[in-house]
Amino acid sequence: MKKWIKIVLLSILGLIVVAGVFTWIEFGSNIQGALSAEKLDDGMYYMEYKGDDGFKELMRRGGCKNIGELAEYTIEFLSKGYFKTAKIDCPVMPVGCSTLTVKTPEGGAMMARNFDYPYGTAMIMHIVPDEGYESITTFSTDFYGFGDDYKPEGFKNQYMALAGLFMALDGVNEKGFAIAVLDAGDKVVTKQDTSNPDLTITAATQYLLKNAANVDEALKLLRGIDMNSDPGAAYHYSMADASGRSVAVEYVDNRMVVTESPFVTNHYLCEEKYQVGLNESDHRHEKLMEQYEKAGGVMSEKEQTDAIVSVTQLPEKGAIVGGTLWTMVMDLTHPSVTYYSRRHFDKPFRFELKRQK
Repeated sequence: MKKWIKIVLLSILGLIVVAGVFTWIEFGSNIQGALSAEKLDDGMYYMEYKGDDGFKELMRRGGCKNIGELAEYTIEFLSKGYFKTAKIDCPVMPVGCSTLTVKTPEGGAMMARNFDYPYGTAMIMHIVPDEGYESITTFSTDFYGFGDDYKPEGFKNQYMALAGLFMALDGVNEKGFAIAVLDAGDKVVTKQDTSNPDLTITAATQYLLKNAANVDEALKLLRGIDMNSDPGAAYHYSMADASGRSVAVEYVDNRMVVTESPFVTNHYLCEEKYQVGLNESDHRHEKLMEQYEKAGGVMSEKEQTDAIVSVTQLPEKGAIVGGTLWTMVMDLTHPSVTYYSRRHFDKPFRFELKRQK
């Protein structure tokens, strides 16, 4: 009897080991990514992901036309097909942001960005995909729709945070290409409809960081997809690269319009809708322009940081766009990024991109 029990127990153990091996083969990258999540500061977390980022299959299927389709694919990818439906209710809130791109005294290029939002928690994701460029991106976990009390703590919540693989609000890649999503100033939804694959604005952000080495390549990629606003408002892109080129990408009547600009806030810059969405009490764009022109477009990292800090927002009642959840300063020549959470400018967090090709 004892021998029989021993055989059974060893058989069960063998099955557990085999199941564990198969589980690791299938979910290993996801598990490692989830376990890497750590709290950096109040309102800011960091995680790393290495492996298949899911974009090849997403694009093979034709992409996603809305946040619902993206959520369904995200859950399917994270569950490896064991779950195929999901519903994520994304809040629709005004997103007030600012970007500034400058040259450095040494001839390099840098881009800074504030993300202004009434509430939220920043999730920084360092992504090294099997195919494509390494990147560091940011997303507000409140956009996941996981609930007001959600924090990426504990394995379950850490695993859920991997949804950020498909929803980036800004970032920089190993080639020094940087991008940020900003509210454009009105509620005209973009819904392009051609034979191209579809992407939402946040999914496209990660797609561009994965595949574009510079602004020209990013614009070419955007012309090859159908853009869909999420979550149901008008947004524009601020893009820059290691050459120092910086542009605003906007959509007018479902047509992409590109405007050269070293600073972007929350109103249109293109000729067709110039200053649509500009609030008369909002002087962020004006302040950035004054500082940029005074410096001749050339600033040290400290000077650029001071400039972007000057247009951060306090979380005060009646504020134009709410408090600043994070500030980031990206070195595009030597790809890296320094983050500050919730105006805690005495607590910098610096990350470098090392897999440069």
